[in-house]
Amino acid sequence: MNSNRMRITEPARAVDVIHTTDVLVIGSGPGGLAAALAAARCGVSVALVERFGCFGGNLTVVGVEGFAWYRHEQTVEANGIGREFEERAKAMGAAVPESQSLSYEIDSEGFKLVADTLVEEAGVHPMLHRLFVAPIMDGDTLTGIIVESKAGREAILARRIIDASGDADVAFRAGAPTHKTPVEHMQAASVMFHMAGVDKPAFMAGVRADPQTYKDWSTGEWVVETSGKEDGMYSPFLGKPFAQAIRDGVIPARLNTIGGTWGAVHDTGELTYMNLIHLAGCDGTDPDSMTKFEIEGRRQAMLAIEALRRYTPGCVGARLRNFGMTIGIRDTRKIDAAYNLSESDVRNEARFEDSVGIYPEFIDGYGVLILPTTGRYMHVPYRAMLPKLVKNLLVTGRAIGGDRIAHAATRNMACCAVAGQGAGIAAALSIKAGKDLDRIDISSVQAELARQGVRYI
Repeated sequence: MNSNRMRITEPARAVDVIHTTDVLVIGSGPGGLAAALAAARCGVSVALVERFGCFGGNLTVVGVEGFAWYRHEQTVEANGIGREFEERAKAMGAAVPESQSLSYEIDSEGFKLVADTLVEEAGVHPMLHRLFVAPIMDGDTLTGIIVESKAGREAILARRIIDASGDADVAFRAGAPTHKTPVEHMQAASVMFHMAGVDKPAFMAGVRADPQTYKDWSTGEWVVETSGKEDGMYSPFLGKPFAQAIRDGVIPARLNTIGGTWGAVHDTGELTYMNLIHLAGCDGTDPDSMTKFEIEGRRQAMLAIEALRRYTPGCVGARLRNFGMTIGIRDTRKIDAAYNLSESDVRNEARFEDSVGIYPEFIDGYGVLILPTTGRYMHVPYRAMLPKLVKNLLVTGRAIGGDRIAHAATRNMACCAVAGQGAGIAAALSIKAGKDLDRIDISSVQAELARQGVRYI
């Protein structure tokens, strides 16, 4: 912080307590939504706070529709609420087969309705349009949060709190130790977009005529480490149109980071989940940085669409359909947890007695791509969600404790859902048993996980 900034002193004020609950979840991405549903299904009262006007996080507000794009015939998964997201989306007409795996791509707009339905069915108290701004502390115990909204400043009290903000916002402001990846080493942010006006038969004919593989990811700016088995596998990768656009002067040469994957092409002419814009240097905890890169990302997306129009079969009449509601952030703060996952854990099938779910050997980030095609998997430990120095708090989603390569695994949405379901159950059962979160009987948590359909061993 600039020490030369002007400062003002706010007057003291009373804040109305607008809601009291057993379990309070902040953030409704796959981790937070799974946590809220799991806790409610244990029979405790649950409130879910979300700063946007819909639930779903990356699935809805960012537009990341490939929830389980790692899935292949030999993949072993936890199932549970994460798989339920896919199944309910399919049942509600909000999913189509994913282009590079055995999973379903979840429609970012349709999943807003899916999430609404799941929240309502579980009896979770929805609290949209509220931004977390401060913790309420009693010594080292977190007892609630302050939010801001159109209604002003409000307080929410809870017996247990789950931070699913993605950036460990609650934990950080409550005084729990966290660490933030240096900006120059953060995974790039992305502005997702979707297109319309694509000629599906012509586009797919072009894909069949020049099929791309994961080996093609290692072109231009990137070098991707694989285990070798991925190199010959099909990938819906787009790189050549943008290289040609640079050669022809359509895209500036400095923008050699444009390129990546598409998700699904629909009979209606929609080409969705365009993961092509990669913005290095964006700090997802800095609003000025996010403003700069959000604007830059939209600008680059339009350059990408122009290149696709010129150089990709079926795209001559393509146009922008929509952007995600906000920039997609992969990497900011993580807690220093009771146990921090390591690169060795995610690469070598780690096993833990306090497992709350399994996750397939899927690593995607920091120049590493390993797909779970051989049945290998790891345990997700409960202790990775326990922050230090703050009581009554669990942290779930991509901010759980771990090193760089561990984060490249646990940041993925399906793993966030696994961790979130474990966190929700643990929070609920700690209330029922009258035990602190670091003293709960993990076997009771695992029994409830099994009852809720989760594989944890």
